Amino acid sequence: PGLALPAPSSNAARALPAAVDIQPACLGLYCGRTVLSVNGSVETYGDCGVCPRGQRTDDNKICRECVGSPDRYDWLYLGFMAMLPLVLHWFFIEWYSGKKSSSAVLQHLTALLECGVAAVVTLLVSDPVGSLHVRSCRVKKLSDWYTMLYNPSPDYITTVHCTHEAVYPLYTIVFIYYAFCLVLMMLLRPLLVKKIACGLGRSDRFKSIYAALYFFPILTVLQAVGGGLLYYAFPYIILVLSLVTLAVYMSASEVEFFKDLLVRKKRLVVLFSHWLLHAYGIISISKLDKLEQDLPLLALVPAPALFYLMTAKYTEPSRILSEGGNGH
Repeated sequence: PGLALPAPSSNAARALPAAVDIQPACLGLYCGRTVLSVNGSVETYGDCGVCPRGQRTDDNKICRECVGSPDRYDWLYLGFMAMLPLVLHWFFIEWYSGKKSSSAVLQHLTALLECGVAAVVTLLVSDPVGSLHVRSCRVKKLSDWYTMLYNPSPDYITTVHCTHEAVYPLYTIVFIYYAFCLVLMMLLRPLLVKKIACGLGRSDRFKSIYAALYFFPILTVLQAVGGGLLYYAFPYIILVLSLVTLAVYMSASEVEFFKDLLVRKKRLVVLFSHWLLHAYGIISISKLDKLEQDLPLLALVPAPALFYLMTAKYTEPSRILSEGGNGH
């Protein structure tokens, strides 16, 4: 009693208004505040929540519009996802066309036309509309593909839903492409198959189309669940699958010498197709950032096929069994 409280210093007085201006923290890895208005250099922000489509949060938890373009690796990923339905189309067309059918080549070309037109239309309808240029956000880490797993619960009861496409548009553009592929296939392929599939039975001529009705939903689920994993793993998937399928095809077709490839042009086409896939995988891994170091790696593309052709005669089962029998 009798003691007077000290008056607040000037520094403390200046600190009080600053404390009033502090906004509540924006929780969550992908929650952000949208920019409501801009007055010169002053921005007004909304409440913390989900960012609109085509935007993602910056380091300050502010939703910013995606103004970048896909880099080389992004385009390679989109090319891989675009090749999947085409390769499956070709596989099932070849599987169900039969050896005596003359319609396989035209069906292959039609499938290529369907996927090519679908890819162009998908780019045209993407933002900016009417241009082959694509506006995108940069992929920073794997969690960018699965923002639905990072919705915060501040009080452990209420969940703040901040799910948005942080990798815009790499996630949804694949679904749009698959939809256009399916529509174009249903418009073009049945008419073509009905006219030219003369070497097939009535029940067999549409089996390649039925197969597509199965693998398109599978590809859609694959992209929805494993899109982020495929983004980082697709180069290695291409390399492994191209090597395994080439070895299986050569062993099943009993390709032993180079003359077998030259006599049958179909086998040569399959070989070059695998080489293109193998080169695509090498380019995807290296990204061709340093041309003087990465381009020589493409010389390794024919190495697995050449190794198989040179060693196939030494690993023929009948020869191994005969030599084993002579040894006894």
